Amino acid sequence: TDDNVAEKLAGLDGLLVAPGFGHRGVEGKIVAVKYARENKLPFFGICLGMQMAVIEFGRNVLGLKDAHSTEMDPDTKEPVIDLMEEQKKVTAKGGTMRLGSYPCVLQEGSLAMQIYGSPQINERHRHRWEFNNAYLEQYQKAGMVASGKNPGTGLVEIIELPGHPFFIGVQYHPELKSTVENPQPIFVHFVKAAKAYAEKKLEV
Repeated sequence: TDDNVAEKLAGLDGLLVAPGFGHRGVEGKIVAVKYARENKLPFFGICLGMQMAVIEFGRNVLGLKDAHSTEMDPDTKEPVIDLMEEQKKVTAKGGTMRLGSYPCVLQEGSLAMQIYGSPQINERHRHRWEFNNAYLEQYQKAGMVASGKNPGTGLVEIIELPGHPFFIGVQYHPELKSTVENPQPIFVHFVKAAKAYAEKKLEV
């Protein structure tokens, strides 16, 4: 909560908000993301975690007090996260998610590009909701960059905050292609950022 977030997260060197579905813990995740953004704590959001970062930024930076996902609030006035267009007419939910590997084009000079070292990557998906591109211009003007997009659909795959030491969210699931011997570069860079944050704290 707003009242205990500083106490609960004070000892962290990095914050990962993991994938998930449903209402449980959502408001707490949004509070945690706000803490990471404001306190320059390394942040990594996966799928729902990225969506929480988008909602937090919408509410607290853009002033969209009702910003939410239509997954949790179907009647939200500011659906910054919305059901994928092709899902809106689907009533039977079985097997309707975006699944499988899709291409993602990275923005030159972005943190994502620095992490992957390649202009295009392919990552696996498991989701039904996504960034609502109707808000994209508003977000980018305020400083949240869509640094990775699906070249065919325009789906926002990666968001980041350039003024932050390490703040990145991905719509895909990098853990699905990560192994002990060949870890996904985004996890490696997140751990590096957390280590740098920890070392900086020791210097003070």
